[in-house]
Amino acid sequence: MKDTWGEKLFYAFNYVLLTAAALSCLLPLIYLISISLSDSQAVASGIVSLWPVGWSLDSYRALFVGTNIKEAFWNSIVLTGVGTALSMLFTIAAAYPLSRNYFIGARFFTLLIVFTMMFGGGLIPTYLVVKALGLINTYGAVWFTGLVSAYNMLVMMTFFKHIPAELDEAAQMDGCGEWRYLATIVLPLSVPVIAALSLFYGVGYWNSFFNVLIYINDTSKYNMAVLIQQMVQSQSLLAELNQSSSSDQIVLTPEAIKASGIITMVLPMLVVYPFVQKHFVKGIMLGAIKG
Repeated sequence: MKDTWGEKLFYAFNYVLLTAAALSCLLPLIYLISISLSDSQAVASGIVSLWPVGWSLDSYRALFVGTNIKEAFWNSIVLTGVGTALSMLFTIAAAYPLSRNYFIGARFFTLLIVFTMMFGGGLIPTYLVVKALGLINTYGAVWFTGLVSAYNMLVMMTFFKHIPAELDEAAQMDGCGEWRYLATIVLPLSVPVIAALSLFYGVGYWNSFFNVLIYINDTSKYNMAVLIQQMVQSQSLLAELNQSSSSDQIVLTPEAIKASGIITMVLPMLVVYPFVQKHFVKGIMLGAIKG
């Protein structure tokens, strides 16, 4: 069946709109990559656009030599890895019982969780609670304040509710307990939502800036987000980087340093995302076949 002219026009409009949206996200990233890989003189003269001019890694070399970005990178990995694992563990632990029809008080607790999406205790009371728990200047403060997202928990709870009840009945007839049912039946079927929510939590922890800046006082525990923010705002850091590269007679521009720092922070997510997306699509296929 051939498409009508109206359908062809609609598809063409969608292609143009989606291409423009993709370019609006891609072109700034390409520009930053070009700036970070260009010669300092070319960057200073403003002739760099979407292709590097006078290929050079001086900005990256100065960034890794003159700053503690390697330590901040490791801090981001620890913060993201442990935080994502804890958040998924507690999200599953909260979503599964609330998805069971026989759980007494499920509606009441669900309404309480939804209430937190509209009203919060505020920054100062939260800080006082974190301080009373002795979590100041530890990553536990970051993990504790963002442990479970109410929205993510509701998404997972809804997904659990749509698992066929016949599987639960068959498992009970075979003598399967709640923990075994969750581990061997529910979670394997929930690979798509687990992959998606893990990605959401991971990106959130990797880009965590405000909580780290508030609760972490030791600069050696700063993650990449805070370090890059300080590097973008601090002019003294640029002078220090220029001094570290003065032996090579290289004068670095602020734009090159900022671009190299941003690309260094974004690159891990760009590398990890295709693997997560592949796993996400595979999980959808498995869920469709099993369901």
